[in-house]
Amino acid sequence: MAQISKDMTIGELLKVDANIAAILMRAGMHCIGCPSAQGESLAEAAMVHGMDVDMLEKQINDFLANK
Repeated sequence: MAQISKDMTIGELLKVDANIAAILMRAGMHCIGCPSAQGESLAEAAMVHGMDVDMLEKQINDFLANK
């Protein structure tokens, strides 16, 4: 079972599972396709967007666990 961490970059997350993009988009991260966002960690992106990174990390890991 794949798992992600908040220290992984957006690019790394999408390599784990491209469907993570939909979770990020629903959360309000509409810039995930930007080249600079690819090198940004989930924690950094969450901070910029004013999101709870721990909740987002849990949502993504729950998604991966239930695939």
